[in-house]
Amino acid sequence: MHRKPLLDLLARYEARHPEEASCVGRIRSLVEARPECFERRCLPGHVTGSAFVVSPDGQRVLLVHHRKLGRWLQPGGHADGDSDVAQVALREAREETGLRALTFLGPHGRGGEPFPVDVDVHAIPARPGEPSHEHHDVRFLLVAAAGEATRVSEESHAVQWCPLDALDRLGADESLLRMARKSRALIASARLG
Repeated sequence: MHRKPLLDLLARYEARHPEEASCVGRIRSLVEARPECFERRCLPGHVTGSAFVVSPDGQRVLLVHHRKLGRWLQPGGHADGDSDVAQVALREAREETGLRALTFLGPHGRGGEPFPVDVDVHAIPARPGEPSHEHHDVRFLLVAAAGEATRVSEESHAVQWCPLDALDRLGADESLLRMARKSRALIASARLG
């Protein structure tokens, strides 16, 4: 079953973060019930992947100013049929930032098996031709290489490096602030910063 790797990943994530059982349960329920959960046509929600991209020293995060939502967010997007959510997050980070040399950072260090830094279910407002729906987002921490230039994609107004401790000044929501807290802890354990 193409959904089993994600279900296994969610089980490992929940074992590490039992306090997030409710959110993990919502994602698991969608994945178990809907074979088409990796397709954007799956309503009322579908699986997405996103990336919290940090600088090589772990002190800054790369955000995109989302054109449709009008907010500073981490790069991410639709799986479009790809059940490997880590690869979805990597693809979206590359497409939305122009960075190519990105490395996963997880509980076992840099470059190991990708492991989510966070999971989230959030509402996407209705737009012309698209009803409101939910993104069941699986999020990964990626480290950028030094010296690589960013570029703005068609999906964004801007791409900007932001100090991790300044996200609240950009109007970041709790979901983004939570990712920053979790990322700081992983960065500290990996001794990046």
